[in-house]
Amino acid sequence: MKLAGKLFWTGVFSAMVSLSAPAFADGKPTVKIGYVEGWDDSVATSNVAARVIEKRYGYPVQLVPVAAGIMWQGVARGDLDATLSAWLPVTHAAYYDQFKSKVEDVGVNFPDAKIGLIVPADLPENSIPDLASRKADFGGRIVGIDAGAGVMKKTDEAIKAYNLDYQLMPSSGSAMTSELARQMHASKPIIVTGWAPHWMFAKWKLKFLDDPKKVFGGAEHVDSVINPDLNKKAPPVVAFLKKFQWKPGEIDSVMLAIQNGAKPDAAADTWIAAHGDRVNDWAGAQ
Repeated sequence: MKLAGKLFWTGVFSAMVSLSAPAFADGKPTVKIGYVEGWDDSVATSNVAARVIEKRYGYPVQLVPVAAGIMWQGVARGDLDATLSAWLPVTHAAYYDQFKSKVEDVGVNFPDAKIGLIVPADLPENSIPDLASRKADFGGRIVGIDAGAGVMKKTDEAIKAYNLDYQLMPSSGSAMTSELARQMHASKPIIVTGWAPHWMFAKWKLKFLDDPKKVFGGAEHVDSVINPDLNKKAPPVVAFLKKFQWKPGEIDSVMLAIQNGAKPDAAADTWIAAHGDRVNDWAGAQ
């Protein structure tokens, strides 16, 4: 990136994190959490954690939407205190390698993240090799998302690795789920590129196809990463982040509520109110 571009984005980022909440409220500093606005899991996780931090510990939280690279840079520099959206060990490997000496990974908050090919759960196909002889059933197409996305690049590799005579159809995340909805409603077979966590698993019965050649890689995890200064700034928040971890299926309902039109903070409040036992597990009964 050219210097002018770096200065521009640094200026934009600095302006974003300086807005809204005051630095201190009731004697406690504002905790700034970076998240990626276009990632449903990032929005849901960040809002739930933020509401717990505010309600249980009394720290005001400022959620800052940024691109993934700027998010990592912000935590490393201390412009952000934390992010709960670090996909490791593969997706964000380059960012982690660049900034690992300036950040602290305090633990996994989503343990079984993955990307791959997804089909309706009631279909007989269970692995990618099964698709070779079932081209006609699926119309010879795989419905994808943005052409440059990582899952799309891996799908191109999978088509070659498994010798599939299928066409990968680029679209967008919303277009992909819209097509999935139409096909599910009509009880027709469909293959989509996808990932977990995602709200579509809360709405429909779906499954990942096994990938024996590991083209899409193994399961990843989403971690909570902080600037080390947060240990002094807000020790109870760090203790909470070390315990904060979703169980399978929990985050799906929050993402689906947001997808259906609920404001992220309201969806978070609804989930927290209905799962006091889980919040106590993370934060301790108070």
